[in-house]
Amino acid sequence: MNELRTLAIDIGGTGIKAALLDDAGNMIGERQRVPTPPKPVAPDDLVRAIDQAITPLGSFERVSVGFPGYVRDGRVLTAPNLGSESLANFDLQTVLAEHLGKPVRVLNDADVQGFGAIKGRGIEMVLTLGTGAGTAIFRDGEVMPHLELAHHPVSGNKTYDEYIGNAARRKKGKKIWNKRVAKAIDILREVVRFDHLYIGGGNAEDITFPLPADVTIVPNSDGLTGDIHLWRKAPTAFAGADVPNGGTVGPELRGDPTGAANPDSTAEPDQASDSPS
Repeated sequence: MNELRTLAIDIGGTGIKAALLDDAGNMIGERQRVPTPPKPVAPDDLVRAIDQAITPLGSFERVSVGFPGYVRDGRVLTAPNLGSESLANFDLQTVLAEHLGKPVRVLNDADVQGFGAIKGRGIEMVLTLGTGAGTAIFRDGEVMPHLELAHHPVSGNKTYDEYIGNAARRKKGKKIWNKRVAKAIDILREVVRFDHLYIGGGNAEDITFPLPADVTIVPNSDGLTGDIHLWRKAPTAFAGADVPNGGTVGPELRGDPTGAANPDSTAEPDQASDSPS
Protein backbone atom coordinates (compact mmCIF):
# COMPACT_ATOMS: atom_id res chain seq x y z
CA MET A 1 0.00 0.00 0.00
CA ASN A 2 1.41 3.37 -1.01
CA GLU A 3 1.82 5.86 1.81
CA LEU A 4 -0.02 9.15 1.68
CA ARG A 5 2.01 12.22 0.86
CA THR A 6 0.99 15.36 2.71
CA LEU A 7 1.67 18.77 1.23
CA ALA A 8 2.67 21.01 4.14
CA ILE A 9 2.37 24.78 3.70
CA ASP A 10 3.59 27.38 6.20
CA ILE A 11 2.35 30.88 5.39
CA GLY A 12 4.40 33.63 7.01
CA GLY A 13 4.54 37.39 6.99
CA THR A 14 7.56 37.46 4.66
CA GLY A 15 7.66 34.00 3.09
CA ILE A 16 5.53 31.00 2.14
CA LYS A 17 7.24 27.65 2.66
CA ALA A 18 6.11 24.28 1.36
CA ALA A 19 7.33 20.69 1.58
CA LEU A 20 6.09 17.13 1.13
CA LEU A 21 5.82 14.90 4.21
CA ASP A 22 5.70 11.13 4.49
CA ASP A 23 3.32 9.31 6.85
CA ALA A 24 5.76 9.80 9.74
CA GLY A 25 5.95 13.55 9.16
CA ASN A 26 9.45 13.51 7.69
CA MET A 27 10.24 15.84 4.82
CA ILE A 28 10.58 14.30 1.38
CA GLY A 29 13.21 16.21 -0.57
CA GLU A 30 13.86 19.92 -0.16
CA ARG A 31 11.44 22.53 1.08
CA GLN A 32 10.45 25.40 -1.21
CA ARG A 33 10.06 29.07 -0.32
CA VAL A 34 8.62 32.07 -2.13
CA PRO A 35 8.06 35.63 -0.87
CA THR A 36 4.70 36.47 0.64
CA PRO A 37 2.83 38.95 -1.58
CA PRO A 38 2.90 42.60 -0.42
CA LYS A 39 0.50 43.61 2.32
CA PRO A 40 -2.47 43.83 2.17
CA VAL A 41 -2.46 40.38 0.61
CA ALA A 42 -5.41 39.72 -1.68
CA PRO A 43 -6.89 36.19 -1.65
CA ASP A 44 -6.07 35.62 -5.34
CA ASP A 45 -2.47 36.72 -4.80
CA LEU A 46 -2.13 34.37 -1.83
CA VAL A 47 -3.35 31.39 -3.84
CA ARG A 48 -1.02 32.26 -6.72
CA ALA A 49 1.96 32.47 -4.35
CA ILE A 50 1.05 29.08 -2.87
CA ASP A 51 0.92 27.66 -6.40
CA GLN A 52 4.39 29.04 -7.05
CA ALA A 53 5.76 27.46 -3.87
CA ILE A 54 4.29 23.99 -4.42
CA THR A 55 4.82 23.54 -8.17
CA PRO A 56 8.32 21.97 -7.88
CA LEU A 57 7.28 19.46 -5.21
CA GLY A 58 5.45 16.74 -7.12
CA SER A 59 2.29 14.81 -6.31
CA PHE A 60 0.45 14.62 -2.98
CA GLU A 61 -2.82 13.29 -1.60
CA ARG A 62 -3.77 15.82 1.06
CA VAL A 63 -2.82 19.30 2.27
CA SER A 64 -2.14 20.94 5.65
CA VAL A 65 -1.71 24.70 6.03
CA GLY A 66 -0.41 26.85 8.87
CA PHE A 67 -1.80 30.37 8.62
CA PRO A 68 -0.62 33.46 10.60
CA GLY A 69 -3.90 34.61 12.07
CA TYR A 70 -7.09 33.46 13.72
CA VAL A 71 -8.62 30.55 11.78
CA ARG A 72 -11.94 28.92 12.58
CA ASP A 73 -13.31 25.97 10.57
CA GLY A 74 -10.78 26.72 7.85
CA ARG A 75 -11.94 30.32 7.44
CA VAL A 76 -9.64 33.27 8.14
CA LEU A 77 -11.01 35.65 10.77
CA THR A 78 -7.95 37.86 11.23
CA ALA A 79 -4.60 38.20 9.47
CA PRO A 80 -2.84 41.20 11.07
CA ASN A 81 0.54 40.56 9.43
CA LEU A 82 -0.95 39.96 5.98
CA GLY A 83 -3.96 42.28 5.96
CA SER A 84 -7.15 41.48 7.85
CA GLU A 85 -9.08 43.94 5.71
CA SER A 86 -8.49 41.86 2.58
CA LEU A 87 -8.49 38.33 4.05
CA ALA A 88 -11.21 38.48 6.71
CA ASN A 89 -13.85 35.77 6.06
CA PHE A 90 -11.69 34.20 3.34
CA ASP A 91 -12.48 30.47 3.32
CA LEU A 92 -8.91 29.41 2.63
CA GLN A 93 -9.61 25.76 3.39
CA THR A 94 -12.44 25.33 0.91
CA VAL A 95 -10.80 27.48 -1.76
CA LEU A 96 -7.56 25.47 -1.67
CA ALA A 97 -9.47 22.17 -1.62
CA GLU A 98 -11.29 23.16 -4.79
CA HIS A 99 -8.23 24.71 -6.40
CA LEU A 100 -5.92 21.74 -5.75
CA GLY A 101 -8.52 18.98 -5.97
CA LYS A 102 -7.34 17.52 -2.65
CA PRO A 103 -8.64 17.55 0.94
CA VAL A 104 -7.24 20.47 2.92
CA ARG A 105 -7.01 21.39 6.61
CA VAL A 106 -6.01 24.86 7.80
CA LEU A 107 -4.94 25.81 11.33
CA ASN A 108 -3.15 28.72 12.99
CA ASP A 109 0.58 28.54 12.25
CA ALA A 110 1.66 28.60 15.91
CA ASP A 111 -0.71 25.70 16.62
CA VAL A 112 0.84 23.79 13.73
CA GLN A 113 4.38 24.52 14.89
CA GLY A 114 3.40 23.34 18.34
CA PHE A 115 2.37 19.94 17.01
CA GLY A 116 5.87 19.60 15.61
CA ALA A 117 7.55 20.63 18.87
CA ILE A 118 5.60 19.39 21.89
CA LYS A 119 6.15 16.17 23.84
CA GLY A 120 2.48 15.67 24.72
CA ARG A 121 2.85 15.92 28.49
CA GLY A 122 1.26 18.53 30.73
CA ILE A 123 0.70 22.16 29.78
CA GLU A 124 2.97 23.06 26.89
CA MET A 125 3.11 26.44 25.20
CA VAL A 126 4.56 27.69 21.94
CA LEU A 127 5.81 31.21 21.23
CA THR A 128 6.80 32.02 17.65
CA LEU A 129 9.02 35.03 16.96
CA GLY A 130 8.82 36.22 13.38
CA THR A 131 7.06 39.12 11.70
CA GLY A 132 4.85 39.10 14.77
CA ALA A 133 4.52 36.92 17.84
CA GLY A 134 2.34 33.82 17.73
CA THR A 135 1.22 31.61 20.60
CA ALA A 136 -0.36 28.21 21.10
CA ILE A 137 -1.24 26.18 24.20
CA PHE A 138 -1.51 22.38 24.50
CA ARG A 139 -2.67 20.09 27.29
CA ASP A 140 -1.39 16.51 27.20
CA GLY A 141 -0.89 16.81 23.45
CA GLU A 142 -4.29 18.33 22.65
CA VAL A 143 -4.40 21.85 21.24
CA MET A 144 -6.50 24.26 23.28
CA PRO A 145 -8.86 26.87 21.79
CA HIS A 146 -6.68 29.43 20.06
CA LEU A 147 -6.00 32.72 21.83
CA GLU A 148 -4.50 35.63 19.92
CA LEU A 149 -2.32 36.66 22.86
CA ALA A 150 -0.03 38.46 20.42
CA HIS A 151 -2.61 41.24 20.19
CA HIS A 152 -3.01 41.66 23.93
CA PRO A 153 -1.19 44.62 25.56
CA VAL A 154 2.03 43.58 27.25
CA SER A 155 3.75 46.91 27.98
CA GLY A 156 1.77 50.14 28.04
CA ASN A 157 -0.30 50.11 24.88
CA LYS A 158 2.12 47.85 23.02
CA THR A 159 0.92 44.38 22.11
CA TYR A 160 3.22 41.35 22.00
CA ASP A 161 3.42 41.84 18.22
CA GLU A 162 4.58 45.42 18.68
CA TYR A 163 6.81 44.64 21.67
CA ILE A 164 8.78 41.62 20.43
CA GLY A 165 7.87 41.41 16.74
CA ASN A 166 10.36 41.90 13.93
CA ALA A 167 9.77 45.65 13.62
CA ALA A 168 10.67 46.11 17.30
CA ARG A 169 13.77 43.93 16.90
CA ARG A 170 15.00 46.10 14.04
CA LYS A 171 14.11 49.42 15.67
CA LYS A 172 15.36 48.73 19.19
CA GLY A 173 18.28 46.45 18.40
CA LYS A 174 18.97 42.93 19.60
CA LYS A 175 20.05 43.87 23.14
CA ILE A 176 16.80 45.63 24.08
CA TRP A 177 14.76 43.10 22.07
CA ASN A 178 16.30 40.24 24.08
CA LYS A 179 15.35 41.97 27.34
CA ARG A 180 11.80 42.29 26.05
CA VAL A 181 11.63 38.62 25.07
CA ALA A 182 12.86 37.63 28.54
CA LYS A 183 10.15 39.81 30.10
CA ALA A 184 7.51 38.27 27.81
CA ILE A 185 8.57 34.77 28.88
CA ASP A 186 8.20 35.72 32.54
CA ILE A 187 4.73 37.15 31.91
CA LEU A 188 3.59 34.10 29.95
CA ARG A 189 4.85 31.83 32.72
CA GLU A 190 2.72 33.69 35.26
CA VAL A 191 -0.35 33.80 33.00
CA VAL A 192 -0.26 30.26 31.57
CA ARG A 193 1.77 28.35 34.19
CA PHE A 194 3.21 26.20 31.43
CA ASP A 195 5.26 23.09 32.16
CA HIS A 196 7.37 23.84 29.11
CA LEU A 197 7.66 26.67 26.58
CA TYR A 198 8.93 26.12 23.05
CA ILE A 199 10.20 29.14 21.11
CA GLY A 200 10.24 28.99 17.33
CA GLY A 201 10.09 31.32 14.37
CA GLY A 202 12.82 32.94 12.31
CA ASN A 203 13.93 35.36 15.03
CA ALA A 204 14.33 32.73 17.76
CA GLU A 205 17.94 32.33 16.64
CA ASP A 206 18.63 35.91 17.81
CA ILE A 207 17.97 35.06 21.46
CA THR A 208 21.24 35.51 23.33
CA PHE A 209 20.31 35.27 27.03
CA PRO A 210 20.46 31.95 28.92
CA LEU A 211 17.11 30.19 28.82
CA PRO A 212 15.64 28.50 31.92
CA ALA A 213 15.27 24.74 31.95
CA ASP A 214 11.57 24.92 31.04
CA VAL A 215 12.18 26.90 27.83
CA THR A 216 13.56 25.44 24.60
CA ILE A 217 14.28 26.89 21.16
CA VAL A 218 12.91 24.63 18.43
CA PRO A 219 13.71 24.56 14.68
CA ASN A 220 11.62 26.62 12.32
CA SER A 221 11.03 23.47 10.28
CA ASP A 222 8.53 22.39 12.97
CA GLY A 223 6.13 24.77 11.23
CA LEU A 224 6.08 22.31 8.33
CA THR A 225 6.57 18.93 9.97
CA GLY A 226 3.83 19.71 12.50
CA ASP A 227 1.37 19.73 9.60
CA ILE A 228 1.18 15.92 9.62
CA HIS A 229 -0.73 16.05 12.92
CA LEU A 230 -3.68 17.78 11.29
CA TRP A 231 -4.42 14.39 9.67
CA ARG A 232 -4.05 12.38 12.86
CA LYS A 233 -7.22 13.84 14.35
CA ALA A 234 -10.88 13.16 13.68
CA PRO A 235 -12.21 15.32 10.83
CA THR A 236 -14.35 17.32 13.24
CA ALA A 237 -11.27 18.38 15.21
CA PHE A 238 -10.06 20.77 12.53
CA ALA A 239 -13.10 20.84 10.22
CA GLY A 240 -11.27 19.22 7.32
CA ALA A 241 -12.73 20.13 3.95
CA ASP A 242 -13.80 17.42 1.55
CA VAL A 243 -12.90 18.16 -2.03
CA PRO A 244 -15.97 19.97 -3.36
CA ASN A 245 -15.37 20.78 -7.04
CA GLY A 246 -12.00 20.13 -8.62
CA GLY A 247 -10.41 23.02 -10.44
CA THR A 248 -10.01 26.70 -9.88
CA VAL A 249 -12.45 28.55 -7.64
CA GLY A 250 -14.14 31.62 -9.01
CA PRO A 251 -14.10 34.96 -7.20
CA GLU A 252 -17.63 34.44 -5.92
CA LEU A 253 -16.34 31.76 -3.53
CA ARG A 254 -13.56 33.85 -2.03
CA GLY A 255 -14.54 35.27 1.34
CA ASP A 256 -18.19 34.31 0.96
CA PRO A 257 -19.53 34.00 4.54
CA THR A 258 -22.76 32.44 3.26
CA GLY A 259 -20.91 29.22 2.39
CA ALA A 260 -21.48 29.37 -1.36
CA ALA A 261 -18.82 26.69 -1.72
CA ASN A 262 -20.56 23.45 -0.84
CA PRO A 263 -18.00 20.96 0.51
CA ASP A 264 -20.48 18.11 0.12
CA SER A 265 -20.92 18.48 -3.61
CA THR A 266 -19.18 15.99 -5.87
CA ALA A 267 -17.06 16.92 -8.87
CA GLU A 268 -17.84 15.52 -12.30
CA PRO A 269 -15.01 13.30 -13.62
CA ASP A 270 -14.05 15.77 -16.34
CA GLN A 271 -13.89 18.64 -13.86
CA ALA A 272 -11.44 17.17 -11.38
CA SER A 273 -7.99 18.76 -11.47
CA ASP A 274 -4.75 16.89 -10.86
CA SER A 275 -2.38 18.11 -8.18
CA PRO A 276 0.50 20.29 -9.40
CA SER A 277 3.61 18.39 -10.41
